[in-house]
Amino acid sequence: MWNMFAKCSPSRLRLAALSRTGGLSLASLARVARDPVAGIIFTPLVYTDSMSGAADKTFYLETFGCQMNAHDSEKVVGTLLAQGYRQVPTVEEAGLVLYNTCSIRDKAEQKVFNRLADYKKYRAQGKQFGVLGCVAQQEGEKIFERAPYVSLVCGSASYRNLPQMLVQLEAGSSRVTGLDDRMTDECFETEFTARTNPHRGYITIIEGCDKFCAYCVVPFTRGKERSRTSVSVLEEARQLADLGYTEIQLLGQNVNSYRDPSGIKSFAELLVVVASVGGIRRVRFTTSHPRDFGRDIVEAIDATPALCDHVHLPVQSGSTRVLDAMSRLYTRDQYLERISWIQSARRDISLTSDLIVGFPGETEREFEETLSLMDLVGYDSVFTFKYSPRPNTPALRLEDAIPEAEKARRLAVLNDRQKQIGARRNQRHVGQVLQVMVEGKNVARGQWVGRTSQIKVLNFTAPAGRELATGSYVDVRVTGCFPNSLIGELAV
Repeated sequence: MWNMFAKCSPSRLRLAALSRTGGLSLASLARVARDPVAGIIFTPLVYTDSMSGAADKTFYLETFGCQMNAHDSEKVVGTLLAQGYRQVPTVEEAGLVLYNTCSIRDKAEQKVFNRLADYKKYRAQGKQFGVLGCVAQQEGEKIFERAPYVSLVCGSASYRNLPQMLVQLEAGSSRVTGLDDRMTDECFETEFTARTNPHRGYITIIEGCDKFCAYCVVPFTRGKERSRTSVSVLEEARQLADLGYTEIQLLGQNVNSYRDPSGIKSFAELLVVVASVGGIRRVRFTTSHPRDFGRDIVEAIDATPALCDHVHLPVQSGSTRVLDAMSRLYTRDQYLERISWIQSARRDISLTSDLIVGFPGETEREFEETLSLMDLVGYDSVFTFKYSPRPNTPALRLEDAIPEAEKARRLAVLNDRQKQIGARRNQRHVGQVLQVMVEGKNVARGQWVGRTSQIKVLNFTAPAGRELATGSYVDVRVTGCFPNSLIGELAV
């Protein structure tokens, strides 16, 4: 799956200066996460030789990739804190160095091994290193051969076993693995979550993927689809509301493939009940798969004010033949049918998507079909990628590889087309008054930064001396636009 957040640079979750704790509750961890020193941490995991002593077990965690990885890291951090570890802001200060990895593209994978090579000099100081996530599951014990100073290799499906793995590390084991749980039916649920955003909370409702798109490694690295019960999801949403969170984002590789194990709620019904929790003002969800996208989701958005008017629906290609070669499980017309449901809603729902150029065998005419689909849909934003061959995927066996230069050309054409479409789409907001959640202030520009319900960034000014609280909601009059953002002024 090409997640809409995959293009983001590694997030920096800097929960530095956290005091040593043990057996922390969700509430106490949330208070820690609200500390002013808590920012966004880059998530490599670092381990030191002092970890064997309970006095000062320190770690550093760096995260690469999608929002699922970022939230997994919040839970990994919480688990480590609960086991008596203390998070530090630099590799130099840590005893255990951990990398939560992404293998969706080769570039992200190589970053991990480059980082490991940069830090191997610290092995002499007694530090231990661990590789978590998709690269860990994909490469397995071969990581020990490629980077002999690594002591821990753990796939995401095995995170729930981290406490036992930490015990093995502390006992002196030099090769600890968690790689055998891809067929598990269990999700990584923990009350120990060190959340890094005090206003927007993430809840994973489904893990893994059963779609097996021809280009994608996710089914091989995150295992089969497995959903949490609606009761547990709703309980976590209520906990977040009790802690003062006002926005919730439901996560899953294919979030709308959610199947309640207890049979109580459909995905659309789950959206409604989460959005009905007292104190929650916004609910988002990502990423949806077109095959499982039903009209009932649009009806839920229309009927429930707290559900954000935004749908991210990756199409990947506008050509039915290419979609079939990709094993996407829908045709161009079937995708457009779902778009028609969204566009016929009473609310103005923004549309975003993922697109891949240069899939093996893609002809110029098929590429032009993607451009025509973009024109037809009118996306508010798209995340674009050049096809990247990944290990174990069926696409590796396909012939007619597209030259890199041609892939780069097509990507540039695609991005230029979307720039035009995005500018046109954003123009409709000029003159409107939109509600934003305040996310911060750009002091250099003298502008506040907010995000609309449609997930659009809105940079705006406020009267001199007027200070706004991060996480608050204000009305802003849109006065102008760019292809990827809006500008405005506080409505008074």
